Amino acid sequence: MIKNWMLSYPAQQGCDRRKAYVYLPQEAMRDRSRRFPVLYMFDGHNVFYDKDATYGKSWGLAEYLDYCNVPLIVAAVECNHGPNYARIHEYAPYDFQAPGLGRFEGHGRETMEWLIGEFKPGIDAAFPTLPDRQHTFIAGSSMGGLMSLYALAEYNRVFSRAAALSPSIDFGPSRLDELLKKADFAPGTVLYMDYGEKEMTRMRTQSRWRSVCRILLQKQVLLTARIVPDGEHCEASWEKQNPFFISTLLYGMED
Repeated sequence: MIKNWMLSYPAQQGCDRRKAYVYLPQEAMRDRSRRFPVLYMFDGHNVFYDKDATYGKSWGLAEYLDYCNVPLIVAAVECNHGPNYARIHEYAPYDFQAPGLGRFEGHGRETMEWLIGEFKPGIDAAFPTLPDRQHTFIAGSSMGGLMSLYALAEYNRVFSRAAALSPSIDFGPSRLDELLKKADFAPGTVLYMDYGEKEMTRMRTQSRWRSVCRILLQKQVLLTARIVPDGEHCEASWEKQNPFFISTLLYGMED
């Protein structure tokens, strides 16, 4: 079951209205006393419905979770669709310069403070969640993947596990490396991270991938890192990774 509603979001250009989505597992309908881990996701409009997705193709995550009867709640909010790359500004953990795109102001901290301080408490109050760190995860792709890395590093007290699909690790590389090196990852922190084979066309991208993986392993993060065969930078490719990142997030937590 998917519930959705409109909420007020304090975007950088003023408060706007966003659609929020919450997926409830089948078991929640059968056992009203049971509580579940929660996965928070970026770009919520792309997660469940093709009709809402930016390019007409979603991750189809609800169908996968229903088919596999996965005991997991998923909560997501759509991104900023404003002009001048508003989404990138909102999903940037820090300021950076992107070749050909210009300079971006990082509003990622404000984004995360709202998610943790406003959205998460509302989800915990309204749905049968397990609100503790051990059962709170975060995931996203592209800039949402970068934000998932940021959330796991900067807000490790809140999120114990994360999934970063095709994360934008080329944006502000020195800032990302510094962030990960300084992060205080609790023992047992889990991360799934992948990149598509067809995205790995430049030596610089390959070098960045190796560098980020090396830092995470040095920080003793329990890292699952994959190069996806024929993988591309799109929802159709990320949908195919549902079994991989979901099983990593829930590894060792099965009934």
